[in-house]
Amino acid sequence: MIKPVEYTINVRGRLVDLSQPKVMGILNVTPDSFYSGSRKQTEQEIAARANQIVEEGGAFIDVGAFSTRPGATEVDEAEEARRLKWALGIVRREQPDVPLSVDTYRPSVARRCIEEWGADIINDVSEGGLTGIVNTPIHESGSMFELVGELRVPYILMSVKPTLREMLLAFASEVQQLRDLGAKDIILDPGYGFGKTLEQNYQIMAEAERLLVLELPVLAGISRKSMIYKLTGGTPETSLCGTVALNTVSLMKGAGILRVHDVKEAVDTVRMVSMMSASGQ
Repeated sequence: MIKPVEYTINVRGRLVDLSQPKVMGILNVTPDSFYSGSRKQTEQEIAARANQIVEEGGAFIDVGAFSTRPGATEVDEAEEARRLKWALGIVRREQPDVPLSVDTYRPSVARRCIEEWGADIINDVSEGGLTGIVNTPIHESGSMFELVGELRVPYILMSVKPTLREMLLAFASEVQQLRDLGAKDIILDPGYGFGKTLEQNYQIMAEAERLLVLELPVLAGISRKSMIYKLTGGTPETSLCGTVALNTVSLMKGAGILRVHDVKEAVDTVRMVSMMSASGQ
């Protein structure tokens, strides 16, 4: 069993230790996210979901307003910003102290979320501007890396590379670029489901502990994704057992954050794996 790297991120002056794995709960303010259970459209639903994530043991809330699944309809910048301003306000009202991550690849939207609407962390699926919706070239203006360096906020850097070798080479270069620009707190996400075949997703997971060579925390975002139900059959709605299984593997390979729809199950998984790790010392 591989332990997460010893790493602490600074969230607006509060230190969050990721050497003990944490759970990030997903809150999607979208009508078309791939998992219907994650879609929250009303103020009451958003408030209830934010409270549920924290009550079930989530350490972070990740708010997204633009589905990046394959075939998703693009949401224009103004609409994404409108949704995020509204949702972040509700979440921050309900949970004033929980660290909020904003799931966006648009630098201009990310800036407003951090500076004006209460978000603390940028979660960028574009690998700094390579892609937006899955397999769709990005066409946003501005540099996410420069923004992160300027704002000095924690940044989740997700890879769209198809192999671990390419991913490690790209991560090494991108982390250096971010450091040169002033970024401090970087979290690596191998990007399961983004730019990868079914087989490549599992090949990467099989060697995911190699990502720790960069001495940065790793986020695993596997929850109910197609790499589960395309292999086992079913749908996102029937993929909880597969999610728990792969989250367990990810923790055993050193993941420091699990990004999930099902928070209680992930928190229980962390507890069990942590107990096993402590017993083996």
